[in-house]
Amino acid sequence: MNTFGKRLAERRKQKELSQKELAKLLNTSHSTIGKYEREEMTPSVEAAKKLAKLLDTTVGYLLGETENADLFQDAQMLQRLVDLNKLPKVDKEHVLFTLDAILRDAKARLTYGS
Repeated sequence: MNTFGKRLAERRKQKELSQKELAKLLNTSHSTIGKYEREEMTPSVEAAKKLAKLLDTTVGYLLGETENADLFQDAQMLQRLVDLNKLPKVDKEHVLFTLDAILRDAKARLTYGS
């Protein structure tokens, strides 16, 4: 099970940031980042929000608030879903119909090769 600290470290490394670089962006010390990652210290809500933003993810992902926590890892994908959800029903249905067709074809290529 991934903890906040493990998820934080994972995202930091994916962004190719050192603890020191992330600490500078967060305006804190690298030892604080290390303590977060080792679960020796819990960030404030505001610090968690800033960390999520700096790491292009969500607080929900860092906290592991869902079974499919990886879905929360990509903040841009989540924004697309938010934008999709704001569309009128008919437009949303068209986008989802098209997306379903693309996904079906992609899965078929993976399954049967092409």
